[in-house]
Amino acid sequence: MPPFALACAMLVPHVLLPADGAWATLRLAAGTGFWLCVAWTAARLAALLLAHHPKLLSDLIGAALFLAAAVVVTQLVFELPATGLIATSSVLIAVLGFALRNTLGDIFSGIALGMESPYAIGDWIEATEGCAGRVTGISWRSTRLVTRDGVAVVVPNSLIAGHRIAVYGSGAAGRYRAQVMVPVDATVPAARARRLLLGAAMEAGRAQPDFDPDVVLVDVAQGQAMYAVRFHVPDYGAEMRWRDAVAGAAQAALQRAGMEFARPGREVGPGRTWQPPAPASPELLLGSIDLFRPFTAEEREGLARAMAEVVLAPRDVVMRRGEQGDSLFLLAEGVLEVRIPDVNGTEVPVDRLHPGAVFGEMSLLTGQPRSATILAVTDALAFRLTREDIDPVLRARPALLEGLTAIMAARQARNRAPPGSTRAVPAAPTREDILARLKSFFAIR
Repeated sequence: MPPFALACAMLVPHVLLPADGAWATLRLAAGTGFWLCVAWTAARLAALLLAHHPKLLSDLIGAALFLAAAVVVTQLVFELPATGLIATSSVLIAVLGFALRNTLGDIFSGIALGMESPYAIGDWIEATEGCAGRVTGISWRSTRLVTRDGVAVVVPNSLIAGHRIAVYGSGAAGRYRAQVMVPVDATVPAARARRLLLGAAMEAGRAQPDFDPDVVLVDVAQGQAMYAVRFHVPDYGAEMRWRDAVAGAAQAALQRAGMEFARPGREVGPGRTWQPPAPASPELLLGSIDLFRPFTAEEREGLARAMAEVVLAPRDVVMRRGEQGDSLFLLAEGVLEVRIPDVNGTEVPVDRLHPGAVFGEMSLLTGQPRSATILAVTDALAFRLTREDIDPVLRARPALLEGLTAIMAARQARNRAPPGSTRAVPAAPTREDILARLKSFFAIR
């Protein structure tokens, strides 16, 4: 045994233990064990009562109980004077406090955070500027995070306590609103810009429940209007993916409308006249839709000149199921909703149409009644093409019917059963059936 340990072992019995022999030693051991058992039992009870609170709080209470038990044992069991103990402890605490001031700061910050419980394990938080992640552990000294890139970060509690904490929650409670700023040319009417951007956001979030996008005009300066496209994301870890989807959809919507992101301070060079963005063009839409792929550029240009503009407000009905129709529509801006009857005969929404969609072609090309009711969800702009407009083109080139038949058969097979539908759906018409209807409707042999 080392000399120092041997000296302590010889000194302790003379200082702490009375000279009454083994029974006195047993009495001291029993008293010490009793108070330690009381402290342990109380600590376990506190841990059970605080099971749904941070573990740090129950650890703090347990430490306080064992400290109190040590004081009681010193005074009641060993009958030592408290003044000497306090004096010695004060000096020791002062020395340790100075040496461990940073660690103690982290510990006391951890105690404060544990009592307030601003976040829990599994929450996404922004602990300090530029440091955000999912909480994977909370200790006396630090909080452990895993960032969206999978990097583990250990943040001292004193650093977290000294900054603003943003808590994004987790799971269903983690849903919050994010936004993408989109600059648009200030000459574009605000109503049209909102229509384009809202349609793009709804298209980007069509697979996400409760996406609930909206568009707000934030500022107009230096020739550009700044719009905030706001939407709800289910989890902080997925925010960048949804921001990318919304920004990409907004860019595509502006390009489809013949526009681009605005640049601040754009000037017109000498001898040039700046022109505002052109209105929505049916010719651009026709060139991007597979149904009109068999037509030549000249034929599409002629059809575009014949198409009529249809402006829709929210809840406006474009067509009703069962009605006879002699026109098709191209959706240029906004979002429409498709409704069909359920098993009880009540019309329910089954799908949404976004810019670039074509609908009503079966009624136009075969004379069939409308198969669904379609109404506007947002402000929308569509173009209508009637039978009188397309009839001369098909009569002049009957060979177009073959290409139209193949495309329509593929579209019918793809759209026959809406996603999630449980209703019985008849088989899609064959190519031969569609071709026969086309020839019969347009009286082409």
